[in-house]
Amino acid sequence: MKAIPNKKPLGQYGIIGWPLGHTKSPLLHNWGLKESGLPGLYVAWPTEPGNKLKAFMAEVRVRRIKGVSVTIPHKQTVLPFLDGLTDRAKAVGAVNTLFWRDGKLMGDNTDVDGIVAPLLPHKDKITSALVLGAGGAARAACAALKALGVADVAVANHTPGKALGLARDFSIRAVPWEERANTPWALVINATPLGTVGEHVNESPWPSGGFADVSLVFDMVYNPVRTKLICEAQEAGVPCVSGQSMFLHQGLAQFELWTGKRLDEKRARQLLMADMALTGA
Repeated sequence: MKAIPNKKPLGQYGIIGWPLGHTKSPLLHNWGLKESGLPGLYVAWPTEPGNKLKAFMAEVRVRRIKGVSVTIPHKQTVLPFLDGLTDRAKAVGAVNTLFWRDGKLMGDNTDVDGIVAPLLPHKDKITSALVLGAGGAARAACAALKALGVADVAVANHTPGKALGLARDFSIRAVPWEERANTPWALVINATPLGTVGEHVNESPWPSGGFADVSLVFDMVYNPVRTKLICEAQEAGVPCVSGQSMFLHQGLAQFELWTGKRLDEKRARQLLMADMALTGA
């Protein structure tokens, strides 16, 4: 874990996860701080699971760090270190945002915002949905689909027990991983790390020839924007929603929660698109 400096910059913010080489959160939030005329700095804190997470959470309290983004693999394991959860985070059972309220360190889940917003234009056509994965991102996806009123929601995961647990928590059904492409789906959501920059970038959670009965693909991975899953879906003629839209909306909601300031969505999207063009993501 990168050490937190002894002299804390005013209004400190950052993100914890492992690994963090792919994150664009510092780009978005440091731009937001500058745009809003607020002091502070948003940095990445690569934090290994286990004792490193415990030590980091102790530092959050000592340093009174104002806001923390939480990503894989800490969205659930961070829960015991918090003083409370918002109703939304309780419903999801995972957090992606830490903030202070009345002196208490709280957890929220703005991933739900990030999923609902880009799916709203497709709402009437989403009669069924399959969530791939069973971690914190998958839990947010299930909560978002429930909020959108999708009648038929299912989950599939490499580890059957985790899929069954998630299905039980959200009163949905579990589909065996090897049978995930055997049924027509109006929507398939990738809530796994497969496709993310790094060791999984050339992987996809969906069979390359299995798009015939899929109407829409939503990949929660946002870096790269064109994941292997999205590329293969588009080649098969299936429309896609990229993880960049989700990242944008969850990040805007985080920033407003921390600062009370609402950033301009159009300008924030332009920032991310410009970075994508520069990096070739």
